[in-house]
Amino acid sequence: MKRIDHSIKLALILVALFAFSACNDLLNEPAENRVFTEETDYTLSENMDLPLIGMYAEFYGTQWENFPLIAVRGDDVNAGGLGDQQDFAETDKYNYNKDYWMYNSLWQNYYADIFVAHSAMEQIEKYKQFATNKTLADQYIAEVKTLRAWYLFQLARVWGDVFVPSSPDPSDLLVAEPTAKDDVMKHISAQMDEAIPLLPDLHPNQRSDIRGGVTKYTALAIKALANLELKNYQVVADATSQIISSGKFSLEPDFYQLFKLKGKLNKENILELQYSDFGLGAGDNKSYLFAFFGPQGWTPKVSGAGDGWGFWEPSLKYIKFMLDRGENVRLETSVLFTNRGIAEIKKDSKYATLPAWISNTTRSGDRINDYARALFASGKQYLPSDQLTPGRTDYGTNKNFTCIRYAEILLMYAEALTQGATGTAMTADNAVNLVRTRAGMSSLSGVTNAQVMDEKFAELAMEWGTRFYDMVRLGKNAELSYEGRSFTDNKKFLPYPQNQVDLLPVLKQK
Repeated sequence: MKRIDHSIKLALILVALFAFSACNDLLNEPAENRVFTEETDYTLSENMDLPLIGMYAEFYGTQWENFPLIAVRGDDVNAGGLGDQQDFAETDKYNYNKDYWMYNSLWQNYYADIFVAHSAMEQIEKYKQFATNKTLADQYIAEVKTLRAWYLFQLARVWGDVFVPSSPDPSDLLVAEPTAKDDVMKHISAQMDEAIPLLPDLHPNQRSDIRGGVTKYTALAIKALANLELKNYQVVADATSQIISSGKFSLEPDFYQLFKLKGKLNKENILELQYSDFGLGAGDNKSYLFAFFGPQGWTPKVSGAGDGWGFWEPSLKYIKFMLDRGENVRLETSVLFTNRGIAEIKKDSKYATLPAWISNTTRSGDRINDYARALFASGKQYLPSDQLTPGRTDYGTNKNFTCIRYAEILLMYAEALTQGATGTAMTADNAVNLVRTRAGMSSLSGVTNAQVMDEKFAELAMEWGTRFYDMVRLGKNAELSYEGRSFTDNKKFLPYPQNQVDLLPVLKQK
C-alpha cells in the first residue's frame, strides 16, 4: 500500500474528495457518488485506498460548530455570553431553540459524513472484487465503519432516537424510522465487534500507511463508550481491559503539554482530529477553528498572535471543585484565568486566598486580559503563542483535536469495576491512581464509584461533553442544576432541528 505521511495525507484531500463532496441539504440533492461509481475503473486496485483517504479527509474536516454543540451542556463548561450566539448560551442553560442554526448544522454535518462513509464502504467493496489483497479491503471497510460509529454515537447522545442509515442515499431518510437510542448503541457495539478483528493491532501512531488512523483499539474504545451509555458495565470492562492489557498506550507524563503540540499523535491518544501547517509560516494550512474557544483579549508572548472569540468558559463550579481537591496540574492546564475571573472566585470567602500559581499569565507566558464574554477560557483548546509556527498567527493553529484518550479508558474501566463488573487488566485503584499520579494527586485505596466520577470530572472537563452525559446516564440531575440552571429529565436531548422536522414528517411524532 502507498505510504501516506501526515503531511501528505492532508494534501491529498482534493484528489480523494472529488467523489465525496458533502451535501448541505441532505434531502434536496442527489446521492453524490453515482457518476463517480459509473466511471471508476475498479480493476485498478492500487486506487482502493482513495475512498478511505476521502473518509479521513471528511473526518478531519469536521465543521467547527459540531463539537461546541455536543459539549456545551454540563457543569464543567459554560457558553461565553454577550455575543451574537445567544441561542448557544441558552442551550447551555437547557433552554432549547429548535430553529437555532447550530442544531441543524450538526445534524446535517454528521449525517453528510455518515452518507460519505456508506459511499466509501460501497466503493471499497467494488475494488475488493478485483483486489488481490481482499484482507486489506476488509480493513479499509472496518476503518470507515469505525468512523461512522463515532458519528452515530454523538448523534444519539445529543438527540436520543436518531436515524441509522444503511446506504449512501440520503433520500432513504424520507421513509426511515428513527432508532431508539439504546438500539443505536447496541448497533454501534455490534458494528465494532465486526470491525475489531479486521483492524491493525497497533497504536494509531504506529501505522506506517495512515499515521494516526483507526486501529482495533479505536473500535474497542467506541464499543466501550456505547456500552457505557447502556450501563453494560461488564462489556465496558472487557473492552477497556483489552486496550489496557495491550501495553500499547500510556499516559503522557506532562498533562499540560498533552494539549499542546506534544499531544499530536501522542502515546495517550486513541482517536484525534489531525491538522498541520506543514511546518511553514505561510501557504497551505489545515486547522480546526480554535478561535471559538480562545480568550477574546490577550497579550501573547509572541507579538501578533491572534486571540479568540470568547465563547467557551470553564465553569466557576468546576474551578471551585478543583480548588477544593487541591488540584494544580489539571486546573492550571484546563483553565485560563483573567483578573476579573480571579476576583470573582475571591468573592466567596472560602476562596479569598488562592494558591500563588493562579494568575492571568499562563505557564507559557501569555497574559489573558479581561474580556466581556467570559471570566475564564479553556486551556485544553489553548496553544501557547510560542508554539505557533513562526509566521502563523491564527489562534491554536497546527494543534490537533483529541477525541478519545487513554486516561478516559482507564477511568471507564474503573467506573465499570465500581459498578460491579470484573476486570483482568488491573484493579480499579490502580487505574484511578495512574491518572491521579500524573496529576500530582495522592493515591486512593478502595476507590468508590463516586470517587471515580469525581476523577472523570477533574480529568475530562471540557472534552466532548463527557461530564454532562455521565450525569444524565447516572440520573444526577442535581449536579447539572448549578449557577442558576435547573436540569430535568426532559432536557436530556435537544429537540430535532425544525428544518429536519419540516423535511422528515416522522420526526414530528417524536
